[in-house]
Order: sequence, then C-alpha cells, then structure tokens
Amino acid sequence: MSETTATQQPTIHPIPEGLAERAALLGGPEGILTDEQIAGFVAEQLAGTDYDGKSVCLIIPDGTRSVPLPKVLPAIHDALAGRASSVTVLIALGTHAAMSEQAIDTLLGATGRGAAATYPEWTVLNHAWDDPSQIADLGEIPAERIAELTGGLLTDVPMTVQINRLCVESDVNLIVGPVFPHEVVGFSGGNKYFFPGCSVHDVIDISHWVGALITASRIIGTLGITPVRQLIDAASELIPSEKLAVTMDVAEGGADLGAIAYGDPQAAWAAMAKISARTHITYVEKPYQRIVALVPEMYEDMWTGAKGFYKSEPVCADGGDVIIYAPHITEVAAMHPGIRDIGYHNIEYFTKQWDRFKDHPWGELAHSTHVTGLGTYDPETGVEQQRVNRYFATSISKEETEAHNVLYMDPASLDLEALRADPDTLVIDHAGEVLFRLASERDGIAGQPR
Repeated sequence: MSETTATQQPTIHPIPEGLAERAALLGGPEGILTDEQIAGFVAEQLAGTDYDGKSVCLIIPDGTRSVPLPKVLPAIHDALAGRASSVTVLIALGTHAAMSEQAIDTLLGATGRGAAATYPEWTVLNHAWDDPSQIADLGEIPAERIAELTGGLLTDVPMTVQINRLCVESDVNLIVGPVFPHEVVGFSGGNKYFFPGCSVHDVIDISHWVGALITASRIIGTLGITPVRQLIDAASELIPSEKLAVTMDVAEGGADLGAIAYGDPQAAWAAMAKISARTHITYVEKPYQRIVALVPEMYEDMWTGAKGFYKSEPVCADGGDVIIYAPHITEVAAMHPGIRDIGYHNIEYFTKQWDRFKDHPWGELAHSTHVTGLGTYDPETGVEQQRVNRYFATSISKEETEAHNVLYMDPASLDLEALRADPDTLVIDHAGEVLFRLASERDGIAGQPR
C-alpha cells in the first residue's frame, strides 16, 4: 500500500450522461410492478436478444440478498427454453458459505418440487471460490492502472483478475440481481456480481480495501462511479463473453419489485442505482443517541449481518450507541476466522500500523473497519477511539464478543417496545436494506463525495 491514508478522498465521478438510458426500464421509485408486468418485460427483452444456440451463465445472488427471484426466473426460463444450448445458474457467493440444496430451493421459489423440476434443463451451482480448478485467470491489471482507477489510494499494487471458469467459458453471462446502497462500492449490482460475486481473493481484497480507505461511512449510498466501481468495471472488461444484466429495485421487505431494467451490466446498474438512491435511503433530520438494528434471520453470522451496522451508523450521534440485535446469530464469521485475530477496529488502526497488518487478508481488514465506523488511532499512545459505540446483542458469548473488540449486550435485556417510544432511539426493523442518512447530507449522496 502507498502512504495514502483514508483522509485523502478520491474523485467520485457522476454517472455518465446517457449511460442509464441505454438500458430498457420498467417502473420507477413509486409503485409496485405486477407479476404480469414483470413477466412481460422479461419476455420482451430476452426475445430481442440473440441467445439462440448459446451457452448461458445465469448469475444470481445468494440468500443474503433480499430479492424475489421467483418473480423473475420463471419468465427467464421460458424465454431461454428451446433457444439457449445450455443454462447454468451460478450463485454469486463471493466468499460466503455455499448454499444447501434446501436453501437454494427457497431462493429460487422451488420448495414444492425442487429446483431441477421447477426449472428443467437448468443446472444450479454454488460459486466454488475455494476450488482452484474452477477458477480462470484473466491476467493482471498493472499497479500504474490501479493507481489511476483508485485516485492514488493504491500506487504500488497490481491486481490479478480471476473469476469462476463458467463466466469465461459460457457464450453469454446474464446477471440477475438487485441494486442497493453498498458499503464498499456505493451501490451494489451490475458488474459487482462478477467481482467479487464470482471471483476470488485478489480482486475482493483490493476492491474492499480501497472502499475501506475511503471508509464505508463516506462511500455507502454515494451515487456515482466510485473508485471501487472503476476497479470492478476494469476487471469485468477482461471477461471475453457477452455480458448482460437484469437489475431490480426491491421494495422494503423483499417481496415485491418497484422497477426492473435490462441491458449491458453498466447501463442496467446505472438505471437502477438512480432509482435505488430514492427508494433505499431514508433521511432523518437529526442524529440519534441510540440505534437498535433488528437484523433478520437471512443473515446467519456477523460477516453478513453487519449490514445492520453500516446502514445505520451514519445517523448515530457522536458518542452514541449502535446495537446489532440478532439473537439468532451464534458466530462472527465461520468462513473468515481471521477476523478474531485482528478484531474490529477503525481504518486508522490499520493504516497507522501497516507493517503489522499488511500481510493479513485485506478483505478481512476492510470488513473490520465496516463494523467499526469512523474513529482515530494514536500510534504513540496506542489509544484507539471510535466515533460510536458498537454492541453485539446476539447469541455470541460476552467473552467472544469482547475478544473481537466489540461491546456485549444481552439481547434479553432490551425492551424493544420501550425503545421504540424513546425519541432519542431509532429502532430499525429488517435492518440491512435501507440506508439511513442525515438530511443535511442529501446533496452529497446525490453523487458527489461528501
């Protein structure tokens, strides 16, 4: 890493004029689409694309994303039947745990008959990020180019681009997924389903670390082409196959769609990000002294459930408390045990002790900062101070919680109804989807760095 620190903020470019308009779009920030509208849109758009005789890699999110895939996948199945030579559904896990057959059936809306019977002739696979034989090497983006893309945040680190072999060997990659405010890239979706969704550690570590240097508190929900988005797009350009995307705006709760777009991944993402900026950001007039984020059971550990923290922390007052309420969570990160070795700290804790941490997986360092928020670290005194206090109110023991440098709270000690009545407390149901921001930041969220 260069000497650049998180206090240096690179440029976030506006979405290019006309990019979003390249995608076909149905719906908008108001209203809910009917099943008939969704199916008709998908049928019309896919009918106008040449899939005949081609192998298709259909890339979808895993169960940690709220999206009603059963409203979309049957129409895609019908539109490709008899046309595509093969369809392989690839679950973009990133480095999440593989989904079980039962969980996959639930995700696909196939609990009655199973995925094979519900979507005949489709093969459904988890992204095998931990199997080198399933990974293709697309080459390296040199350090000089990485420096350009990151606005100088990294100056001496090349990036090896590797991705699931299916994304390279298929004729067409069709991404199907939602767009939400995101702590690393600004807004999720689009090419992010390739990197990190179907990739391995190098792109994941570098992109997440760049986001951490900017800080999740600053980048999340920023509408524009962020440095991390530029990294993702540059890596995606190396994929030789045709790339298309169906993007969606998911109504709160995950059961309905407000909008759907189709086009190349960048255009479909841009069209939906503009809508998500209006539907998935709630502005409040003043910060709260206490925030209780009720994390849904779709998040099985703190690695994924942490969304409850960084989508609410921006509206916590200095010195206030953010409580992650998730009695169902029993572990921090089964797939990333290295988190326990470092604990949860702010970005300065790592950048000001870089020689100590530089060889630790950068993706884990980034996650650590995401669940901490802004703060300071004085290397002379060893004193670390956080902007807000973080509590885990989970089934993770007090000892284990504190070993991760997080405060413990017994979930049974919380009177949620009384907290809802407290004007200084914000209780967030189904935390992790909607981003909370101060109204005073609205202009910055619209696309310019704050």
